[in-house]
Amino acid sequence: MKNRIYSKYVNEVVPALKAKHNYVNVHQVPKLEKIVVNMGVSASLEKGAIDDATKDLTQITGRKPAISKSRHSIANFKLREGQVIGCRVTLRKDAMYEFFDRLVAVTLPRIRDFRGLSPRKFDGRGNYTFGVADQTVFPEIEMDKIKRQQGMDITIVTSVTSDAQAQDLLKHMGFPFAEK
Repeated sequence: MKNRIYSKYVNEVVPALKAKHNYVNVHQVPKLEKIVVNMGVSASLEKGAIDDATKDLTQITGRKPAISKSRHSIANFKLREGQVIGCRVTLRKDAMYEFFDRLVAVTLPRIRDFRGLSPRKFDGRGNYTFGVADQTVFPEIEMDKIKRQQGMDITIVTSVTSDAQAQDLLKHMGFPFAEK
């Protein structure tokens, strides 16, 4: 059984975008390619910080994160080459649609004083990146078991190169953009 948001994409979003933008072929219609969740960890924290971050990211995404290490030494940041600086997960296909559904329906409305996300956070190539200041907005995280608050960046990568078309796709899929 396919995900609810994927069914919505196939049955509602594709025909609407095809009619609006006069696409001839169904393969021209924009689609989500991947979602990347990145959690940076300060290099100056204790050794258990990266373990806690990977555990939280595993609970949130359902996938084991890849550990990111620094490529260069930077003395001003007290950073050495090869030091662990974060973790990330790339979600595709069914896992991506499942995460997108949970993000839009459950997680984002749990943010305090949430009035929508800014529509100005597109990168010029059709990708949307936003930050979540605290991992406790995700219902998978147990409040009693966290040791430190940790933020994360979420990037939604689309198949189009235009920000306007990507924004139109995300709006049709139910992404909560703030009104002007």
